[in-house]
Amino acid sequence: MSLRALTAASLMLFAVVTSAQQPQAAKDEATKVLQSIRWVNGPGKGEMKDIAAIDVPAGYIFAKAEDVAKLMELMENPVSGQEVGFLAPEDMSWFMVFEFDEVGYVKDDERDKLDADAILKNIKDGTEAANEERKKRGWDSLNIVGWEQQPKYDPSSNNLTWAIRGESGGSQIVNFNTRILGREGVMEVALVVDPPQLAGVLPTSQKLLGDYAFVPGKRYAEFKQGDKLAAYGLAALITGGTVAAAAKSGLLAKLLKVLAKFGIFIAAGAAALFKKLFGKKDENAA
Repeated sequence: MSLRALTAASLMLFAVVTSAQQPQAAKDEATKVLQSIRWVNGPGKGEMKDIAAIDVPAGYIFAKAEDVAKLMELMENPVSGQEVGFLAPEDMSWFMVFEFDEVGYVKDDERDKLDADAILKNIKDGTEAANEERKKRGWDSLNIVGWEQQPKYDPSSNNLTWAIRGESGGSQIVNFNTRILGREGVMEVALVVDPPQLAGVLPTSQKLLGDYAFVPGKRYAEFKQGDKLAAYGLAALITGGTVAAAAKSGLLAKLLKVLAKFGIFIAAGAAALFKKLFGKKDENAA
């Protein structure tokens, strides 16, 4: 694939990571990755394997499962193996990452019992463990500041949403999270945006999610007796439980991934992410 075939967003990123005084090895690697992404340019359909799909309007780009992992690695984001989609405007001033967790049918009987204070405490308690993992990788640690939006569940759409503000490397970050319940599991959607942009971007992102749908047969309302049930409820979708409970249930790795993700997305703009990445990793490039 030639540079001429890259999308406008990829060309923008290419210009950033190949700017003067950046490590040559890092520039070469970033260029190689960006050239390999097979973007779906809107208007079109963003297919997430055989699980779900979302409309991609004009002015937006979408990357499928096999390419999302490449982008996540380049952004210093732990790859879970559950990535199924990446949606962003062409300028990549913000983006959404889609991951599907095949945990089974999550009952929503906790919808009126979500304790925001207890949930936040669990997240903060687990942050130290996540920071140990980040330290091993040479990444900045993360401090949880507090709720940007407390958890809310919409029974009409079966969507659970919340937002946490954090700080990492001197930068404020906000990840707005959506969990879309399905018959066989949960679609995890992380909106990554600079805090000052959140109020303006949120209505647009929610409108885009209005054009998201599980494929027939995998919708939440299509649950049947005998289907696999998840081992936890709505609160654990946010925290993974306490660190101790997560370790016992095999969820610790997922908890670390979720907590670490807040620190990965330090800046919403992909160009800023790449600039930060290639501005201080000379030793890694070598």
